[in-house]
Amino acid sequence: MLNTEHANFPRASFVRRIGAIIYDSLLAVAVYMFAGAIGFGVFFGLQSSGLISLNGFEHTSDLLNNTPLYHGLYQLWLALCVVSFYAIFWSRGGQTLGMRAWRLKVQHPNGQNLSFITACARVVWSLLGIGNLWILINADKLALQDMMTRSEVVLLSVEANQMRNWHGA
Repeated sequence: MLNTEHANFPRASFVRRIGAIIYDSLLAVAVYMFAGAIGFGVFFGLQSSGLISLNGFEHTSDLLNNTPLYHGLYQLWLALCVVSFYAIFWSRGGQTLGMRAWRLKVQHPNGQNLSFITACARVVWSLLGIGNLWILINADKLALQDMMTRSEVVLLSVEANQMRNWHGA
């Protein structure tokens, strides 16, 4: 969605981005825990129904944590859930809940929302938040993930950040 009224806002500072990251990290942990419970529940159900054998392990959790294939698939599931959390919020409205609290929005410079694929790439290029350090040496206040995905994080006005003006998810 193109929202040209958000195209001319100033880029967000490092401190504001860190504030939003702290908020969103709490949400990401919650998503991780919820996804972990679902993933373990599915795995336990498969093991209980006899589709997966305990292979000499005493507990289902031992089987999950000590079998490289199962452990790898479980970790992939968790990572995909956390990446999807960010990508869905960024592609639908340009804001996570933490960004909303700090009046930040991620978008293309013309005000257009990111596509889901671009949002996923942005998560990868953020390097777990370390990509934001680039702002400290970049005069244009662009992080590594901004440059790699041709996007920016802007500071919205109070009015632009209001829910009635928010055309997101």
